[in-house]
Amino acid sequence: MSDHELRTSPFDGHRTIVAGGRSSRPGGIVEVAPAPPVDPQRDPFLEGHEAQTPPELAADRPGGGPADGPGWVTRVVPNAFPLLVPDAPPAEPEAVPALFLSSPATGHHEVIVQAPTATGSLGALPLAQLERVVAMWQSRLRAHAGAPARHLIVNERAEAGASQPHTHAQLVVLPSVPAAMARERERAEAYTLQTMGGNLTADYLQEEVRRGHRVVAVDDDCVLIAPWASRGAYHLTILPRRAALRFEDEPESIGAAMLFDALRRLTARFGATPPFNLWVRTAVSGAERTSWRIELLPVLAATGGVELGTGLDITTVAPEQAAEALRSL
Repeated sequence: MSDHELRTSPFDGHRTIVAGGRSSRPGGIVEVAPAPPVDPQRDPFLEGHEAQTPPELAADRPGGGPADGPGWVTRVVPNAFPLLVPDAPPAEPEAVPALFLSSPATGHHEVIVQAPTATGSLGALPLAQLERVVAMWQSRLRAHAGAPARHLIVNERAEAGASQPHTHAQLVVLPSVPAAMARERERAEAYTLQTMGGNLTADYLQEEVRRGHRVVAVDDDCVLIAPWASRGAYHLTILPRRAALRFEDEPESIGAAMLFDALRRLTARFGATPPFNLWVRTAVSGAERTSWRIELLPVLAATGGVELGTGLDITTVAPEQAAEALRSL
């Protein structure tokens, strides 16, 4: 392994510069401070503050009870500031549509509140609560099963793009398949043709397990790895041991135990749960030879001009080094 490599992701073809020597540059040592506490007085997601959100779409209420009241453990509401709306108006046509293409931003944008208490981190939840959270993720993906593409995310802390400190996920239901998702679908299909029936995710995972040095942990359902072309330091991927197209069609709460493990390891490594972006990749329209996975990308450095201008990602910690550090925790 070299200190300077250019690696390509097998899933979507994105390229990452692995530049391990840059971790010793001025400012290269990462320190993670604990997140500030959530102020209950200003928390619209707190149990008892249901009137501060739009009317709920779904909730997990173990003891029953009416909608938009207390007693829930996870709760789903429309995003008050949505990216897409079901009734988006037609776009105004431009004089040169070939240059100025536009269409209505039609879709859905939901918020999944992941705890009834003023909790700022998914990493602070006990396993039993995290299992209920993952079950709700699956439920909301199923609720929009007919959409061309669905993208479930968690942005944690302001550094990762969160506008509310209370832990929450978002589900964006899209009217078409975005280019990055389409590229993954096409690469998986191409791999199947090239290998006369192979499954890209299953074969990749089998090879990672055989080599071992990027594997962090294994349980009955999933494998946790630092992926080959990590998009940043301590990027982690959760892959199912048995490839399956759709995360939402898997047994309830699959991956929750491994996500719990991953967050605990990151917290132990940095002394606090770092800011992170998480997303669930589940099959888009037309995908037949791929598999779901969960990506967990700590936000440990600002995105700069190289990444924005070239589309290249940069990691200053090689995936092999990250996996070795996290395995020991």
